[in-house]
Amino acid sequence: MSSRDYILGRIRWSLGRGAMEREDDLSLVERLSQPKANLIPKRGSGTPKQQISLFVKMAKEVNATVSRLKSLDGVPRAVAKYLKDNDLGTAIRIAPHPDLENLDWSKLHTSFGPSAGDDLNGLVMAFAGVAETGSLALTSGAQSPTTLNFLPDNHMIVLKADDLVGDYEAVYARLRRESNSGDFMPRALNWVAGPSRTADIEQTLLLGAHGPRKLHILLVESDGPEG
Repeated sequence: MSSRDYILGRIRWSLGRGAMEREDDLSLVERLSQPKANLIPKRGSGTPKQQISLFVKMAKEVNATVSRLKSLDGVPRAVAKYLKDNDLGTAIRIAPHPDLENLDWSKLHTSFGPSAGDDLNGLVMAFAGVAETGSLALTSGAQSPTTLNFLPDNHMIVLKADDLVGDYEAVYARLRRESNSGDFMPRALNWVAGPSRTADIEQTLLLGAHGPRKLHILLVESDGPEG
């Protein structure tokens, strides 16, 4: 027996498998196409209304702010109000997502595309939200430049209530479904929970240490027209 066979045999033994047991190609494909979820906390379970309430609560606990809107049409008005209330000017860099590009931005100075690092404010569309922790899943791609998630000081994220789920596993399952249906798997999936922070220096919480200083979530609870 070679050293390699011995080492692999020991690994199989520690996993409770036979010394020479090997998975065949069919069982491997089955594991990859139908992965089993691990232990999922009950905290994120409940009705859609309960999940929305939990998401808002958890997001606020990590220093994010939340505006709840009736439709996407209300996003520009809510963005303008947030910028005015926080004395952040009227300029904003926006991800070139169709849902955002098609809105009326006439009241603000807008530009679309990746950030070069000189944008004070940025707005992106979330792939999903997780009620369990108040976290947001942001995928990379042409319609969602990753630079907008980290470079602007003030990070604004639009989340549709229909894209809000209870737990992380549901987000990964959706990613697999969409990639298997023909869409490409994104190169990166960034999880965002509140603004950037650190407490490395004398255990004093400092916001904006490695990224945005503020996170504002625009939670759209309906896709219908404003009214």
